[in-house]
Amino acid sequence: MIRPNLPLNALRAFEAAARHLSFTRAAEELCVTQAAVSHQVKGLEENLGLRLFRRLPRGLALTDEGLALLPVLEESFGRIGAALGRFEGGHYHAALTVGVVGTFALGWLLPRLAGFQAAHPFIDLRLLTNNNRVDLAGEGLDCAIRFGDGAWHGTEATRLLAAPLAPVCTPGLAARLRRPADLLGQPLLRSYRTEEWSRWFAAAGLAGPALRGIVFDSSLAMAEAAAQGLGVALLPVRMFAHDPRLARPFALEVAAGEYWLTRLRSKPPTPAMQAFQAWLLHESARGGGAGEAVVDGGAEPGLGHRHGGDAAAAVGRALGIQPAQPGKQPGGGLGRVAGR
Repeated sequence: MIRPNLPLNALRAFEAAARHLSFTRAAEELCVTQAAVSHQVKGLEENLGLRLFRRLPRGLALTDEGLALLPVLEESFGRIGAALGRFEGGHYHAALTVGVVGTFALGWLLPRLAGFQAAHPFIDLRLLTNNNRVDLAGEGLDCAIRFGDGAWHGTEATRLLAAPLAPVCTPGLAARLRRPADLLGQPLLRSYRTEEWSRWFAAAGLAGPALRGIVFDSSLAMAEAAAQGLGVALLPVRMFAHDPRLARPFALEVAAGEYWLTRLRSKPPTPAMQAFQAWLLHESARGGGAGEAVVDGGAEPGLGHRHGGDAAAAVGRALGIQPAQPGKQPGGGLGRVAGR
């Protein structure tokens, strides 16, 4: 593209003077004399054939033409500065903007993020958390980690790890719950995914009750409500493993979705995106995540039960369901996070 001869020094002098509305302060910023700034601005005005400033007895005021030019120059110089800043220290710093469902961000990603930064010091990661509602193109995201079945229109999805749901509540309440039917008399906290409790009760061999009350759009809020004793929440317990305020009364789990790394098919992966994906897959594989079989909504849910014995475990294995785990779920808590 052929560009006109750009008077960069004059444009920079005008931009500084326009921001400060003072030739003197602009000169101090640019480390030149006040006369030099005035001369550059006057030359720019002559080249353009119009006035950019009105000279007043006590300072400067921008003309309409000056007001129109200033934001263009501020944005342009800002972008140039940001681009040059990526070469700091003799290395190119690639920016990577990732949308992350809050539950995954706090329950899994943040505890491991120092490892990514150490391995890739020249990738500037920008995390934008959400409650699982993502617009990759509209939000300017390179990629997004979200919860679901992996089927999002126009995207390529790479499975990261499973996130089965199980009931959680305060430790005091958990101690009083001896069998799944005991939940029928408790306040059941619910998300906007209306079918989750029905699926859990069906896996327990029970008819689920009619649900009423508050609907939560994030697991963080629902977990906090459960921790404050407002009821029992159905949560992806893998993301809530370290919160001592929460306990898991039953090992019964249902599969409702998994965590996926997604990007637009129309957006070719950059080296930074490829490095982030490789790191995520490596970390999730270390924890038994990536590489596991995908479970869709029609598959038998995973199951473990605090009560029941060997017969129930044998039946579960025969149905392709996880064997029962005796006693309380190990660990002192279930962790905190937002969204699914």
